[in-house]
Amino acid sequence: MRLSTALLIAICPCLPSLPVGAHPHVFVDTTLQVKITAEGQLEGVEISWTYDDFYSLLLIADEGLDPDGDGRLSDSEMARLDGFDMQWIDGFQGDTFATLNGSAVILGPPQPLGTSVENGLVTTRHFRAASGPADGLVIKAFDPTFYTAYSLVGPVTVEGPCTINFEPADLDAAYTLVEELLYAIPAAQAEAEYPEVGEAFADSVTLACAP
Repeated sequence: MRLSTALLIAICPCLPSLPVGAHPHVFVDTTLQVKITAEGQLEGVEISWTYDDFYSLLLIADEGLDPDGDGRLSDSEMARLDGFDMQWIDGFQGDTFATLNGSAVILGPPQPLGTSVENGLVTTRHFRAASGPADGLVIKAFDPTFYTAYSLVGPVTVEGPCTINFEPADLDAAYTLVEELLYAIPAAQAEAEYPEVGEAFADSVTLACAP
């Protein structure tokens, strides 16, 4: 996900004077559904992103949708909004990461599953295919730059012979890490060299699969 220039200005006119990554500017509630074969092999992950109310409002306004402000979008307006966050730039990894025994597991490109708006909140869904053993797989949702904050909400579900262990982020440790890293950077360089700390704020999901 990346913001348009207009949205960046609207969200925080003070960005030029502050480190962009000093705190998140977009908040996303995330749900995961992990798909596993009967043999315990990973098939992929279905991901939903529900954007915070302010960012949802900006998205709708930036596209010129809902001019009457009733919170309901017509089919044609929904078609214009659909897929807005699926045009990923080169190098963007989708802010969902999987590892197995410390090694990265490649998640495929997003397959859009639709967009909805409920109570003013924009939600999008997509699927990312993958393959390989599922036992011991660790999944996290985070923006490395911490511009966007992801929170895993609701039960993470799994289709297949696996159970899930959910571990919330240690926020005290994460903020301590930020302070230590920033302390080591000269103030004049803080914006250009702000450390990538997003993973420290990430909840994690670990799969345990029956043989």
